[in-house]
Amino acid sequence: MRREGWALSGVGSVVMKELADNLTSTRMRLLEGLIFLTGAGAVYSTIGAVKEVIGEDPFIFLRVFTTGIPPLPSFVGFLGFLIPIIAIALGFDGVNGEFNRRTMSRILAQPIYRDGLLFGKFLAGLATIAMALTALWLFVTGLGILMLGLPPSTEEVLRSFAFLLASIAYGGVWLALAMLFSVIFRSAATAALAALSVWLLFAFFWQMLVVLLTPIIAPIDPYNLQSQVHTVEVGLGLARLSPNTLFSETALAFLNPAERGQNLGVLLPSQLQGAISGPLPFGESVALVWPQMTGMFASFIVLFTIAYVMFQRQEVRA
Repeated sequence: MRREGWALSGVGSVVMKELADNLTSTRMRLLEGLIFLTGAGAVYSTIGAVKEVIGEDPFIFLRVFTTGIPPLPSFVGFLGFLIPIIAIALGFDGVNGEFNRRTMSRILAQPIYRDGLLFGKFLAGLATIAMALTALWLFVTGLGILMLGLPPSTEEVLRSFAFLLASIAYGGVWLALAMLFSVIFRSAATAALAALSVWLLFAFFWQMLVVLLTPIIAPIDPYNLQSQVHTVEVGLGLARLSPNTLFSETALAFLNPAERGQNLGVLLPSQLQGAISGPLPFGESVALVWPQMTGMFASFIVLFTIAYVMFQRQEVRA
């Protein structure tokens, strides 16, 4: 009981200290300013296009999040690009920074265990991401209400809130990856470059690799429907190894009620026979992308677990 009490108090102390550092650091303020400026710019540029279809779409408010006017991407596109950068900036020096400042041994000399230290740092980073994204979500929602002159419906609020949760989980994946590299590499610059390299791989090059690898792993037979379906499924499986793909598919299902899975996998015409046309209920949209949501949560749990095991085995010298 005494160890559990110390562990809980240690985790709480680490979370509060790290959260205060994150929210007051110049690095975080610059990132938050960048997010709010780009988010506001993306939404403001799309308001005119959204106003033109008021009355034609029962989910007009969701278009504030998904409509993009070239050369600017949509708000969802901005988040898909910026969330990994924020998460990496919060986690790349979480552990190795303590080693470089020679404060690790002094911290662990307190009634704080290694697992509590790592868990507290991760929770503080995830809470920081959640606060920033929640504030941005409220800001965009308020701006949409002000510019459109109408409030969102209950289902629109539920869908946008589910998208917010998916965004936080997406940030958790990159935060866990950054902390893993922070444990592996003693140099903060190396950890940051490694995390950014993985992000660049998934953001810009992964789809090219999927196109190259899919015919090798599952050769397609143009005269066999089952072979064609298998090839497409293999390609989708490879694509979904990327957190970017999981996030984009989740955002598509939550923010586009008309999505019935035709853009998320193989959907044969026979499967659509007897289906009622129109938007999906919110519950069915959740069921549609539940595997993607589970995949994002599982990803950051696995990455954090690997970081935890490696950190437990490291030597800490005074």
